[in-house]
Amino acid sequence: MRRAIVTLLVVCQSTQALIFGGIALFLPLIRSDLGLTFTQAGTLAAAGNLVYALMQVPSGFLADRFSPRTLFVVGLLGTNVLAALFAVLTSYQIMLVNQAVSGFFRALVFAPGLLLISAEFPSDRRATAMGLYVAGGFSSNILLSSVGPLLVGHLGWRLLFGLFAVAGLGTLLLYRRAAGPPVPKPPSDNPVRLGDLPPLLRHRIVRLTGVIQFARLAVAQGFTFWLPTWLVVDRGQSLTSAGLVAALGAALTAPANYLGGYLSDRIGRPLLVIGGSLATLAAGLALLTYVPGMLAVLVVVAMISVVVQVYFGPLFALPIAVLGSGRAGLLSGFGNFCANLGSFAFVYALGAIKDATGSFRAGFLSLSVLCLIALVAAFLARPRVALPA
Repeated sequence: MRRAIVTLLVVCQSTQALIFGGIALFLPLIRSDLGLTFTQAGTLAAAGNLVYALMQVPSGFLADRFSPRTLFVVGLLGTNVLAALFAVLTSYQIMLVNQAVSGFFRALVFAPGLLLISAEFPSDRRATAMGLYVAGGFSSNILLSSVGPLLVGHLGWRLLFGLFAVAGLGTLLLYRRAAGPPVPKPPSDNPVRLGDLPPLLRHRIVRLTGVIQFARLAVAQGFTFWLPTWLVVDRGQSLTSAGLVAALGAALTAPANYLGGYLSDRIGRPLLVIGGSLATLAAGLALLTYVPGMLAVLVVVAMISVVVQVYFGPLFALPIAVLGSGRAGLLSGFGNFCANLGSFAFVYALGAIKDATGSFRAGFLSLSVLCLIALVAAFLARPRVALPA
């Protein structure tokens, strides 16, 4: 039963990731249908990301205080219902509202889901569990990017979004049956409060990992969201070819998430995994728009994709390992709040930069610089980090 629950948690995570991934992959078609500028297209994704970011700390607090399973189920239900509605909307303004509300429900999935999957593993395998959880999102992108461009010509992007929603609701029902009814949290002599966050922020490790988190998702979402559009608009590739490149990237990213967490747990040096990933990302993003020919582009995309989220598990596990698991939801929520501020800022910025300069080059170079800043934060975290044996 434990394996079934872990599998369904990962699949549930992957179905909600289909929706955001679908917007990125089909963005050229959505732009054409609605007549959007690149800035407006970036805002469509940024609206959901902003609300999602603002909800991370409240979501983490609620996951520590109440049943994570209840929050997880409610979040997935709302996310998939809104995906079904997105498929029938024709107004850009209403789509913005739809994505903003979707960000609220998606936030109820993340931190509770991390706690649920971590509870299925021993404490010394926390980074492994977290890496496995996020790998689900990239696994769904492999399917989406491989099959989506082939189906969209026959079904259209709207019907595909409806199918994503049906798949998500079906998986949620299976998880609900396997996991059973939510179990209320037992009373605690020291219940979590939102007022616990300021004392946590006084810890150096929380502030420095917050900087790294900002860069992590700014790079991951900025790169993956705009990659298909960059390939179609700047490199002259077809949507099918762009989808296959995105599928290649996701196929490399998905197992790397799990392996990064596993490696961090095995060697007990999470900052080595984090720092090595950031250095590789800085180099790859600096090269991306300069390399000639599609073969060279594929090599650079592969290099970026392997490390773009490989340090997810170690990064989330690190402050919990240093400060204890009593406020794990709050710590995870704050970390993902910082991450999604980065995603909000740079998914929007890359579209605005494209409109202003006519190219994505400056945007990808700015992501490279951001990785260097995060690398400095990882270096500054080293002297004072002492993980328990």
